[in-house]
Amino acid sequence: MNEQQNSNLSIATFGAGCFWCVEAVFEQLDGVHAVESGYMGGEVKDPTYREVCSGTSGHAEVTQIHYDPAVVSYETLLDWLWRSHDPTTLNRQGGDSGTQYRSAIFYHDEAQRETAEASKATAQKHFSAPIVTEITAASTYYPAEDYHQDYFRLNPGAPYCQMVIRPKLKKLDLV
Repeated sequence: MNEQQNSNLSIATFGAGCFWCVEAVFEQLDGVHAVESGYMGGEVKDPTYREVCSGTSGHAEVTQIHYDPAVVSYETLLDWLWRSHDPTTLNRQGGDSGTQYRSAIFYHDEAQRETAEASKATAQKHFSAPIVTEITAASTYYPAEDYHQDYFRLNPGAPYCQMVIRPKLKKLDLV
């Protein structure tokens, strides 16, 4: 992307379990230009995957989504977030458990916070259990190690991709 294209993009940051799954979903959407896996919400500077997985860094696995708001709205991204994971399970998605897998929306400005709060209230109507997704101001974002980026696209035959990510994409009619 050139600099002019970048200036037209907005950023959304979501945690919804394993970042490989979240990345694979949002990479499929029109108007999304880039999705990067990383870490946010903790106290450790420059955390490693091992530190985040230990549950002691305070970070969540997140994806930073660079999108064109003229093509896809933040509201639409939030709708996909609610559809793509179970926001009623605390610190767990499927077989992945720990605070690093928490459901989280990290907002980048007041408009995103307000939109996220309204979207959460609307989404709650579709779940019998309370939504536990935290809505928190974005903090320092740390990109994950290179081998985590574009994981599904680069490793479609890997067992996790076949058993977890592909069925999720199929359920969402994205493959």
